[in-house]
Amino acid sequence: MESSLFISPALGIVIGILMGLTGAGGGILSVPLLVFALHLNVAQAAPISLSAITLAAGVGALLGLKNKILRYKAAGLMATFGLLLSPIGLWLSQRLPNAPLLILFSCTLFYVSIRLYRQAYKEIHGIADFDGKPPPPCLLDTSIGKLAWNIPCAKALMFSGGLAGFLSGLLGVGGGFVIVPALKRYTDLPVQSIVATSLGVLAIVAGGGTIFSIVLGNFDLWIAAPFSLGALAGLLIGRSLSNRLSSPRLQQIFALLAFVVAISLSAKGLYAL
Repeated sequence: MESSLFISPALGIVIGILMGLTGAGGGILSVPLLVFALHLNVAQAAPISLSAITLAAGVGALLGLKNKILRYKAAGLMATFGLLLSPIGLWLSQRLPNAPLLILFSCTLFYVSIRLYRQAYKEIHGIADFDGKPPPPCLLDTSIGKLAWNIPCAKALMFSGGLAGFLSGLLGVGGGFVIVPALKRYTDLPVQSIVATSLGVLAIVAGGGTIFSIVLGNFDLWIAAPFSLGALAGLLIGRSLSNRLSSPRLQQIFALLAFVVAISLSAKGLYAL
């Protein structure tokens, strides 16, 4: 217990710096770090990870709201369905063996790392995405600065929010790797607005998952509190450094790091079977 009081904030700072440098998706490595460094299982690490994501994403969302780039109605709709399914994921995580959860988490990391690396590669080499796709269902009305709502738009955002919430509860991830691509696919919002809106969803969904874990008694405050505060401090450090570093190259480095962690998790999970 005493060692965790020192290790936990140090891990939080590392995660916060990654989040500040690469965006909220950096928090996806918090569960693997807690598993390896503090020897927790996925079910124990998930609520701790969610508490840190709640704090860090909440700060980012408030900044986005202040700058009027957060689409709060879209964030609210996605977060509502995320909150509905997050407890199901949390309930399931407490009943599944650790080994299958480790393997599932590693598969998620493989997917995220490969997608991030490909995106960064395209950006570095100026490769444009395919433009022959139909227009997204959620279009921004520039005359009023708001999304024009319709049934296909609402259904797409509800499904994406629900999936992000379920994975958030099951694996302790914020769900940004689901929300950001969904907003890019289903809306024509600018990148800054997508990131801010995603942070708003993450803050609400992760916050709900944290509260649900506390109610169920699956929350270790002695590890979560220093970890979350460390993550917030690291986030501020990372944001100050991000302006001086190349974003696509950072994304590639993060993707490679996530890929290596995914291999380690796979090995740990297969060994535990």
